[in-house]
Parts: sequence; C-alpha cells; structure tokens
Amino acid sequence: MHSIALGIDMAKNSFQVALLRDGKLRHHTFPNTEPGFAQLQAWLAKHGVNHLHACMEATAAYGDALAHVLHQAGHRVSIVNPLRIKGFAQSQLQRNKTDKLDATVIARFCATQQPEAWTPLPAEIQHLQALMRRLQALLEMRQQESNRLEQAGKQPVIGESLNKMIATLDGEMARLRQLINDHIDQHPDLKRDRELLLSIPGIGETTATWLLSEVQVKRYSSARQVAAHAGLTPRHHESGKRVGGRTPLSKTGNARLRRALYLPAVVAKRHNPIIQAFCARLQERGKRPLEIIGAAMRKLVHIVYGVLKSGKAFDPSFAS
Repeated sequence: MHSIALGIDMAKNSFQVALLRDGKLRHHTFPNTEPGFAQLQAWLAKHGVNHLHACMEATAAYGDALAHVLHQAGHRVSIVNPLRIKGFAQSQLQRNKTDKLDATVIARFCATQQPEAWTPLPAEIQHLQALMRRLQALLEMRQQESNRLEQAGKQPVIGESLNKMIATLDGEMARLRQLINDHIDQHPDLKRDRELLLSIPGIGETTATWLLSEVQVKRYSSARQVAAHAGLTPRHHESGKRVGGRTPLSKTGNARLRRALYLPAVVAKRHNPIIQAFCARLQERGKRPLEIIGAAMRKLVHIVYGVLKSGKAFDPSFAS
C-alpha cells in the first residue's frame, strides 16, 4: 500500500495536484503539456518522492497522456469514475468547489479507498479506439449537417455548401472504415476476436469493432464486471413502502458501449435464440419493454464475454 497519494484535478490546459504524505498536503499547478509533465516529475523529485499512488477522474481524454507518463515512471495510477469521487466528497461534507479542493479530495480518496490500478491498453487497441472514436465524431457531424440540410429550405447556396460538406464527410468516413478493417486484419488476435463476435446473432461488424476497442475481456474475471463497466447492471431502489416497480440501469459506466449495444440487443431479441427465450420469460413476468431491452443488452454482454473468454464461436445450444 502506498503511503503517498497524489490527487490530480485535470483540465484542458492545466492540472492541479495535491500531494498527500504523512497527513500533510502540498499543492501545485502545471500546464497540461509534455513540459508540464516533466515539471511535475521534477517537483516530485524535489520533495523526495520516488513511488506514489496517483489518482485522477475519468474525464474525456485530458488525463490520458499524464496517466501514461506516470505509469511509465513506475507509479501506481488509478483512473476513477467521477461519481465515486463525488460520493466521497459528499461523505466528507465538502461544500465548496475549487481546483485545489478537488485535487485534495481526490488525494484523500486515493489514500483511504485505494482504488484499483490502471494499466495502459495495448498499442493496437489504443489505435483502434482512436479510429472508432474519430469515426463516431464524423458520424455525429454528418447527422448535424443532414439536419441543417432539411432546414435549409429554398436556400440553394446553403444547400450546395451542406451537400459538399456531407460528401466530404462520407469520403472521410469511408477512408476511416477502410483503415479500421486494415488495422484489424494486420493483428491476428483482433481478427480472430472479430470473427468470434460476428458469430453471435445480433452483432454486426460495427458493433464487433466497438466491442474490440472498448472492452478488454482478459482484464475481467466475470461477465458481470463487463456489464458493470458498460453501466448495464440494474439499479435497485427499495425504500420504505416503495418496493418493486421499474428497475433502471445504473448507467455509471461506458456510455459508448451502451449506445453500441442498444440496436444489437433489439435485433438479438428477435433473432438470437438465447436472448429471444430470455426476453420472452421477462415479458411473461410483466417487465416493461425498456427493461427487457436493458436486460437483453446485459445478456448480450454475457454472451460476448463467454465467446471471447472461451475462444469458441457462439453455440445456441449452450446458454450460460
């Protein structure tokens, strides 16, 4: 257990740190750049710190580069769901919010809760993830331009501009899809896992690629852990006279995975024999349509876990 904790509050251009050692705190702000990372390491060395437990919130991609630098320097690094930090802050009755206070709370959370260690993704997964997220960004841009085109009305100049932009986006998305396919084909493990995923009724190429980029099955010891990572575990709420009723998803996990699994679950509900029978049982028990889809998404994750963990294609006669 590390006795020295470093809480890091990340922002786009800078980050605030709180170094907690023997109950004493030191604070500093650094630029969120490579020179800033070097300044942090020099600052830690100045204070005689060789090994520590660094903790930051999982917010966008602002902290990715720093997390890699700290990990390569031999420190233990944790990247934590912001809701855990928020809950801890509330338990400490924190009423004010500044970067300095946030870094302090993260440092105290790190020291007392000892969150699990983070390890970088393999290089080929990092590259695939970057390609998929860029493709998703372009898809969203295209949808925005299509919406504007529908509203352009009788404005031919605007319509022409929008059509050119849509065509450009279509061309770039086609190029990215080819890069993604080529990348997977160049890595035998990715190619094998994609074929395994495609054997599952309800999962197509796009969903299979999202799963490859966002879920590292080998890092989990159970399918439930993967479902929790995706925010697909149920959130029960029973208190006093309120018992039963709707059971929503926790949604405290990877939103990209939930979005990627929604339509495949709808398809699997009709065409995957295991999920079809599972959903029929839920319907007989009076579950609501959205609850059934959420459960189907969770069941699909369990099947994905089983297929990738076993290395065997989907078998409808085997339900676990």
